[in-house]
Amino acid sequence: MSKQIWKPGNMLYPLPAVLVSTAGRAGEQNLFTVAWTGTVCSDPPMLSISVRKERHSYAMIRESGEFVINLTTEKLAFATDYCGVRSGRDVNKWKEMNLTPVPSETVGAPLVAESPVNIECKVTDVLELGSHDMFLAKVTCVHAQEGYMDRSGKFDLSKARPIVYSHGTYYALGRAIGTFGYSVRKK
Repeated sequence: MSKQIWKPGNMLYPLPAVLVSTAGRAGEQNLFTVAWTGTVCSDPPMLSISVRKERHSYAMIRESGEFVINLTTEKLAFATDYCGVRSGRDVNKWKEMNLTPVPSETVGAPLVAESPVNIECKVTDVLELGSHDMFLAKVTCVHAQEGYMDRSGKFDLSKARPIVYSHGTYYALGRAIGTFGYSVRKK
């Protein structure tokens, strides 16, 4: 099979589509969609989000040094898209999408109650990279909805029905095809 040669670009897809909640010093709250996010380190637990400076929430994260990543689901797909294309300067996304802000344990930004997993984060470093700045952050608390736990107490991702983003399209994740190490496990 032949391949085309393209100019350099970000072709790492699919990406998680997450809702990031923020709070400013004056008490204002916002919610926006980020697909440029990922794990950075497991010990200590750290992750990153990359945000354009012109985004309404950028200044809130910069001044507070905090945010919450809220995982999204098929049920949250419409709200996820809306929060990515509407600005918090113009609309109250919480109200428009009927989402419920809940106080966090360790940061000032609220959790999205409807999200199956909420990850509270404190910024440790900001990398100015060009079109986006990357916020490196330490995970300070994780919330997981009990309704998504299986009988053994493990979070069941298939019950949550998460979504991902690829080239302008949202996709539902499919069925599990294996677990870590299954390729070398003795039969």
